[in-house]
Amino acid sequence: MSVTVRFAPSPTGRIHVGNLRTALFNWLYAKRHGGRFILRLDDTDKARSTEAFAEGIIADLAWIGIRPDAVFRQSERFDRYEAAARKLIENKRLYPAFESPEELERRRKRQMGRGLPPVYDRAALKLSDQEVAALEAEGRTPHWRFLLGNFETDPFQPRTATVTFEDLCRGEQSVDLAAVSDPVLRRADGAWLYTLPSVVDDIDMGVTHVIRGEDHVTNAGVQIDIFHALGADAPVFAHHNLLADTSGQGLSKRLGALSVAGLREAGYEPEAVAAIAVLIGTSLPVEPIEGLDDLASRFDLSVVSRAPARFDEAELRGLNMKTLARADYSQVSDRLAALGVGGGEAFWLAVRGNLEVLREAADWWQIVTGPVQPVIEDEALAADALRLLPPEPWDLETWGQWTGAVKEASGKGGKALFHPLRMAITARPSGPELRQLLPLIGRTRISDRLSGRPA
Repeated sequence: MSVTVRFAPSPTGRIHVGNLRTALFNWLYAKRHGGRFILRLDDTDKARSTEAFAEGIIADLAWIGIRPDAVFRQSERFDRYEAAARKLIENKRLYPAFESPEELERRRKRQMGRGLPPVYDRAALKLSDQEVAALEAEGRTPHWRFLLGNFETDPFQPRTATVTFEDLCRGEQSVDLAAVSDPVLRRADGAWLYTLPSVVDDIDMGVTHVIRGEDHVTNAGVQIDIFHALGADAPVFAHHNLLADTSGQGLSKRLGALSVAGLREAGYEPEAVAAIAVLIGTSLPVEPIEGLDDLASRFDLSVVSRAPARFDEAELRGLNMKTLARADYSQVSDRLAALGVGGGEAFWLAVRGNLEVLREAADWWQIVTGPVQPVIEDEALAADALRLLPPEPWDLETWGQWTGAVKEASGKGGKALFHPLRMAITARPSGPELRQLLPLIGRTRISDRLSGRPA
């Protein structure tokens, strides 16, 4: 079977790292199985969906390395949903209901007060044509419910109707359709809820695998029933664990800092964001990746844990540092040039292990090229270091030879020797190895800084 998957965000905001997890799970599955990845923009909510958000989602996926094989918009497919609704109506699987939200809430409370489950009682099915006409004359417009197949011949005598499916993440799953209400597929204002459009699109687009968050497990039972009502086989389902923040709260599009756009603006590498989005909450180690192809070779849905996955930005920062520390100069040279950073490969090798984000390289380039206001903590030591400063050319051995001579002259070693020298040379208490920075800074600047002059 040729694999086709889809990622179906609503363009009502920018996607966050939790949405990205689902997108990547789908893309990696398709990549691993030689399949297709479809981006479907679920933009039926005309009031909240915007072209800017749609373009932003496409840009976010491209930044991470995902380029869809096809892009569809639900707003261009209303005719297909109308046709599916007509078929369901003809087959008596879609029916109008006129209750207001307030009436439904009162009914639910009465049922719960009697110790009954708050499942819709299908009262709308009992309306005669005259009663429907009267309600319409009052100005009421119906919403439309799908009649679940949880009965033999009489919908008012529902029976246990278990839908069982093999979930690629969670194993065998069962949903009793008698325990859920007939779902609303269309609102009274004519707007589609996502359920019917999603099923119709999956049928039309040949989706073979639906990979999404575990909050949709119950929905799967209902959707399988709709697939069958439309005369189609249901796809294979996989419901993965969701990402939560460090407090255990679910992620939201309102959390701008954790949006993909926000993480990009914060300076994180796409490889680090992809790795953290996929690998946490699995049995695989959270470690740097070479790219999405590398991640696809490691990842399989079988490694996804049933336990919640918690996203910690501190863990992302650490992974980002590791990603940069192993990056070759060729991978970052253009971006360094855009930051105004020179020094070539020698500078990159010197500083890459000390960067949380790439733009911090510009700070170290400033320290190399100056001016820097030196911090002289030990004037006698600085004087000895200046007097013993060797002539150029310098190489990676110069630092050890020079500090050895200063140690012998001053009688100081360890932190008493190296910390004052670092403060005088860089004005920073920590940073890249000075044996690598020394040849880049050069003798003139070192001499001026040891003398207490900005250089």
